[in-house]
Amino acid sequence: MVFIHSAPRAFRAHIEWAVGGVIGRALGLDWSDQPVQRGALRAEFSWSGAPGTGARLASALHAWDQMRFEVTEDATPSCDGHRWMFTPDQGMYTAQIDAGGNVVVSENRLRLALAEAVDQPHRLHERIEQLLGSSWDRELDVFRDAGEQGRVTWLHRVG
Repeated sequence: MVFIHSAPRAFRAHIEWAVGGVIGRALGLDWSDQPVQRGALRAEFSWSGAPGTGARLASALHAWDQMRFEVTEDATPSCDGHRWMFTPDQGMYTAQIDAGGNVVVSENRLRLALAEAVDQPHRLHERIEQLLGSSWDRELDVFRDAGEQGRVTWLHRVG
């Protein structure tokens, strides 16, 4: 899925062109007003493609640093799933996800968090929150809630 939580109106055609270039077909997204941010629009769509397409979509959307978005790529038998979140204030967050959409934190990243917090226990909580992308979720929740009535456009790519 791609969730464009907020984008300036002037970006609409550019976003559709860039995402269409990644997906391999022209897009005509169903945009709606984003009530949380005056003058902003929101859209969402489902996509399918080869592993790595999610990273290319996130990179294409990242070109406009005034928007908020999420991209998820489901796991396949040969590839882990991934999630990307972007906000103007925090930049890009990426994480591996499981089949249920939960963030997966590797053993090595947890060991590093423990080592960094060995003398400062309160840092462990901060590091785990950072590894889970909690601050991105908190910022995007306001925009997600505003779009609960949004429509989804399903995109399919064969071949």
